[in-house]
Amino acid sequence: MNPQADVRIKKLRYENGQAHFNVSYKEGKIKGLVLPMPGDHNVLNATAAIATALHMGISPDEIKDALKDFGGVNRRFTRVAEIEGVTIIDDYAHHPVEIAAVLKAARQSTEGRVIAIHQPHRYSRLEDLFEGFCGCFNDADIAAIAPVFAAGEAPIEGVDHVTLAAGLVTHGHKNATVIDSEEGLAALVKAEAQPGDMVVCLGAGTISAWANRLPEALK
Repeated sequence: MNPQADVRIKKLRYENGQAHFNVSYKEGKIKGLVLPMPGDHNVLNATAAIATALHMGISPDEIKDALKDFGGVNRRFTRVAEIEGVTIIDDYAHHPVEIAAVLKAARQSTEGRVIAIHQPHRYSRLEDLFEGFCGCFNDADIAAIAPVFAAGEAPIEGVDHVTLAAGLVTHGHKNATVIDSEEGLAALVKAEAQPGDMVVCLGAGTISAWANRLPEALK
């Protein structure tokens, strides 16, 4: 089988943070595939891996077992904890396209609200992609913006977390706000999160450490 052959996703649905789907290809079908993470982008990546595995002669049953046991990639929709019904997710996304994809996946995997916490990475990136950042939080019921992680850069006048939160509001977001510290993250989650909600921490800086310390702070 050619790895570029026509492999199609069928009957895709999301349930409890998992993707359930079938694939069809020239020689047959694989039914009942389970990927233990949400997101159309993750399903597409998995399907590319399935096509390659079929080309290498790996059996459909082996593919199903491997996919079901896939542990994911660190900081890609990593489930940190569930505290009193609130799920905490840590993700490396720091580009508007990545953020939109992660929040779409969050929306697909929870029946509660999506609370996005974003720490912009580099002043220059925020300035260059400002319009994109203003429009990528549409799947978040609440979007909270933390101070920019400078990564060695000097601040740029008029480019900061307050400006970004205001930009979200200007672009139509109904609940965009700012937090100023790790303590502000815990305070926001304590005040806003309800059982069934998902808190998604996004960024390439210290936000990952904040996410991983959040369960203890919530106690």
